[in-house]
Amino acid sequence: MTLTRYRTEGVALAGAILVIDQIAKFIVAGPLALKSRLQIEITSFFNLTWAENRGVSMGFLTAETDTARWLLVALTGLIATVVLLWMWKERARGDILALGMILGGALGNIIDRARLGYVVDYADLHFGTFRPFMIFNIADAAITIGVLLLLARVLIIGDKSAKSEAPTSGVQAGGISDGAPAAKTENEHV
Repeated sequence: MTLTRYRTEGVALAGAILVIDQIAKFIVAGPLALKSRLQIEITSFFNLTWAENRGVSMGFLTAETDTARWLLVALTGLIATVVLLWMWKERARGDILALGMILGGALGNIIDRARLGYVVDYADLHFGTFRPFMIFNIADAAITIGVLLLLARVLIIGDKSAKSEAPTSGVQAGGISDGAPAAKTENEHV
């Protein structure tokens, strides 16, 4: 029952990210009229800046034609499907939640690309002229955080369950392991 709860939490997180992302994009495009204003200074290091991303991460795979746009929608839809299947097979709660973040962000950007032909980006973090990130949105942030969490688990934390389980042979204290007959040793006589 716990695994079902984890998966439900992952899907709920994906749904929440999708809704929050779409609401934020509606606000910047509608009430704030960011598309016509182009930029709103919020602080000395953060602006709302209108950007239409016709590609994927960092402008790769730019879709300038309708055919390219729909191919990109199909590709990102396939990736989202793989993430959902991975989430369904995953057993670790943290990984399921990270995959939920990736899925929610991917769906938010897919909706933009299908509906508008581009992804609405608006978050512009900068320190003077230095921009540590390209202009992004909530969906992009969720995808990035989800990927970083998965990488951190693999690279830093590792798979503790795999490390704690030592490989076993068919022999354990002269008995039988996993239903396999014990292997004969040199001292056994036939």
